[in-house]
Amino acid sequence: MSTQATRLPDSGQALDRTRPLSFTFEGRRMEGFAGDSLAAALLANRQTVLGRSFKYHRPRGLWGIGAEEPNAILDVRFPDGRHDPVARATLVPLEDGLVVKTVHGWPSAGRDLFGFLDRLHPLIPAGFYYKTFIRPDWHLFEPRIRQMAGLGVVPATPEPLQRAQVHGQADLLVVGAGPAGLAAALAAARQGVRVVLADDQPAPGGQLLVDPVEIEGMPAADWIAAVADELAGRPNVTLLPSTTALGLFDHGLAVLAERRAMPAGFAPERIWKLRAARTVLATGAIERPLVFPDNDRPGVMSAFAARAYLARHGILAGRSPVVLTNNEAGRRTAEALAAAGAGPVIVDLRADALPHPAIPTHVGAAATAVHGRKGVSGVVVEPLGGGGRIEIGCDLLAAAGGWTPTVHLHMHDGGRLRFDEALDGFVPDGAARASVTVGAANGVMDTAGCLRDGHRAGQAAGGGAGDGQAPRAAREPPWQQAIWRKLDRPKARQWVDYQNDVTSKDVGLAVQENYVSVEHLKRYTTLGMATDQGKTSNLNGLALLADQLGKPVPAVGTTTFRPPFTPVSFAGIAGSRRGAMLTPLRLLSAHGEHVRAGAVFEDYGGWSRPAFYPKGEERREAAIAREVLAVRHGVALFDGSPLGKIEVGGRDAATFLDRLYYHRLSDLKVGRVRYVFLLTEHGKLYDDGVVARLAEDRFLLSPSSSHAAGVHAMVEEWRQTGWPELEVVASNVTTAWATFAVTGPKARSVVARLPVAADLSAKALPHMGFVQTELDGVPLRIARVSFTGELSFEFSVPAAYGPALYRRLADLGRPERIVPLGSEALLILRAEKGYVLIGRDTDGNSEPQDLGVTAPMRSKQHDFVGRRSLLRPVSRDPGRLELVGLVNSVADEAIPTGAHMYERQEDGTRRSRGYVTSAYRSPTLSHPIALAILADGRALQAAGAEVDLFHLGRTYRARVVSPVFYDPAGERLRG
Repeated sequence: MSTQATRLPDSGQALDRTRPLSFTFEGRRMEGFAGDSLAAALLANRQTVLGRSFKYHRPRGLWGIGAEEPNAILDVRFPDGRHDPVARATLVPLEDGLVVKTVHGWPSAGRDLFGFLDRLHPLIPAGFYYKTFIRPDWHLFEPRIRQMAGLGVVPATPEPLQRAQVHGQADLLVVGAGPAGLAAALAAARQGVRVVLADDQPAPGGQLLVDPVEIEGMPAADWIAAVADELAGRPNVTLLPSTTALGLFDHGLAVLAERRAMPAGFAPERIWKLRAARTVLATGAIERPLVFPDNDRPGVMSAFAARAYLARHGILAGRSPVVLTNNEAGRRTAEALAAAGAGPVIVDLRADALPHPAIPTHVGAAATAVHGRKGVSGVVVEPLGGGGRIEIGCDLLAAAGGWTPTVHLHMHDGGRLRFDEALDGFVPDGAARASVTVGAANGVMDTAGCLRDGHRAGQAAGGGAGDGQAPRAAREPPWQQAIWRKLDRPKARQWVDYQNDVTSKDVGLAVQENYVSVEHLKRYTTLGMATDQGKTSNLNGLALLADQLGKPVPAVGTTTFRPPFTPVSFAGIAGSRRGAMLTPLRLLSAHGEHVRAGAVFEDYGGWSRPAFYPKGEERREAAIAREVLAVRHGVALFDGSPLGKIEVGGRDAATFLDRLYYHRLSDLKVGRVRYVFLLTEHGKLYDDGVVARLAEDRFLLSPSSSHAAGVHAMVEEWRQTGWPELEVVASNVTTAWATFAVTGPKARSVVARLPVAADLSAKALPHMGFVQTELDGVPLRIARVSFTGELSFEFSVPAAYGPALYRRLADLGRPERIVPLGSEALLILRAEKGYVLIGRDTDGNSEPQDLGVTAPMRSKQHDFVGRRSLLRPVSRDPGRLELVGLVNSVADEAIPTGAHMYERQEDGTRRSRGYVTSAYRSPTLSHPIALAILADGRALQAAGAEVDLFHLGRTYRARVVSPVFYDPAGERLRG
């Protein structure tokens, strides 16, 4: 037996009745057909309550048929593994096997235990969040409030499907395939213009699919089919059905979301980034609600939506409907429902309207109450001029409050608006930057006018050389509407924003509390901030605000229209740009060797590098400690290939580097290396590293791994724009060379077995020495630099030879039991030695003197990058954060990274005076150590002071010491 109680037999032009589909809603099995939206299928199954409202948890039912829908926001799980926790049911094509549940209501939308909040509505008006829960602390209440008010639960697991993206170009983009859009696309295409026609519905036609008229002497359906066939047959036209324009941006960029069948492994939504020379916006208009008491009941629906569900899906939303209207469009709904077998009653707010000849009509009257909690059961009607109450039993209230042009994309493109008094709405005031708006979106509300408007825009896009005759449509009755009326019912709640529970009283309260700007009204009441972004509520809210202020609506203005037009998933925006496709994780040239050595890899600045090398069942901490001790007492092999390598050459290379770096480099001898700082123009530390002099006119810069690209960019900036007169060239060769360090007191024994011609003795190659030689005919660079504080040799070969050199060094070190060294152990080794990581052991205000390095300021007389900034008084201010070491006063208790030194203020609060930047347990020293930047740190160190540190509710006591915990004289690294 079919569950589709409201579906009429043999009707519904959008349906394929040969393809029945089934789905579940709240655990109950339901049926529909191919061509249905999820909303249509739920309506066909007579599901009146689809969710609960944001604040009061009032029952909410289906209102609209498109992007304007404020109520039917559902949790949808798709058969292919997708999960949309905030799906708008009107925009979800029905699929076999959908699992649907409400997002707001527990345990279900029909029986929500939080529905009692509606009875407390006098206690929780607009703005109550800002006035309550302040004490003792808002954060105590926040999680529960967010849980109750939230819409959906974000999936815990990543989406299994990829999202495709397309880049395209066109001469003309037409958004909307209603009569205006079809006319514009046809006129332009016939002139040879490259046209993209996008529409958010599966089939073209727009309102013609619901309200057909004769065009060019033929039924609207035949005219639509003829135009669609002609456009599809033209090679210069791309048709994009089921495609929503999310936004217009600078330089003609439009972002579109297309829903289509995709290959296995891809979600059916793909994002278009389309650049068009010109855009025609034929986005139509949205029927807006009327504001009257109890107008949020399930079963109160847009009159156009009721008519559209009947025409497109064969669904009779009510057998005994009441149509409340202020314009002729509402009467058209009543006629359509009557023709389908319903018994409608018309309630027309216009006092001068004539009664309908065939349908019972109440003229000059309004609905003043709606009965029924989980579905409309009756309406109270009262004459606006005074008179008795009329009770009308009904199962549907279809409201027609007029038409609001869809001007969102026009505003995205920098357009302006004017208020049309006859339409009672805002319409575009001329063209925007790269777009023109036509049809109903332009305030043209008849088919003939839409066709003319669209045709004119299409002609202009092609230079006006085509056929000048617009398609002709049969004449229609006028849809002139009256300005909506505000009912004087002080005790009744009249809803403006359905999803966010904003009433007319809330608008009045905002004005009473002096929130008179439309943007302040939006934020104080949350009007228009729901997922429908005010498509149904904004204009009514503006009119209410204007009424409260005694101003005309245009004087109040509008809120800002921002993209996207409808919500889009983050996965759709990202597309395939995630994981390695977003930030490709680079592999070391010797990656395979590390895999064979059992390395555990982690991401270090975009490089997949060994973090540590566990042996057997060894845990992380034990493996790292073992590697640290191997360096201190034996020898280890470290892959440092990501270290920056930038070659700078030319006649003026030394002069250039003197101007660029904090340290002098022009007096560096060939074959020697110097530790240097690179500053920003503001005198702040940007990077530290070493520079080797390869020849009189050639240097090798070695910045830190994370700053390699940034340093190269800075070199190029100053070379090209700062001192273009200098003869200098620079090349980033970081990835061209593989670098391996042999480090530890037994390193020389390993290196001595390497058959190279160069003399590697301590005298010939001292600490901070550099030599270029060969190994079996392969270029080899050897540097005596150390980041561990032990005797170290860095070997660099062309990257292709990296794996071979790594294996060879490992083999040569076997007699000394050489161990592979991971990055985590290296971090501890450098902290024991007091070597800083710029950006970790410094902050954005750190300068060289804060690390105790001041000699270059005294010795360099000429200018360099950042020098003038270092001369400012602030650089000499007391209280600067200076690098120090810390040892906990409690033995063997670690000081956490991020702990702040503080001083107590008079009011009892804590004021930070610096913080811990790096903290580790030192295997070498057998106790925890930390580096920190503290106010007047060197003075605290000299006094051996103890300081209090605060972190996550705990206080620690620590002694300030030198940041160099190990071998302060540097004897071990000289070897």
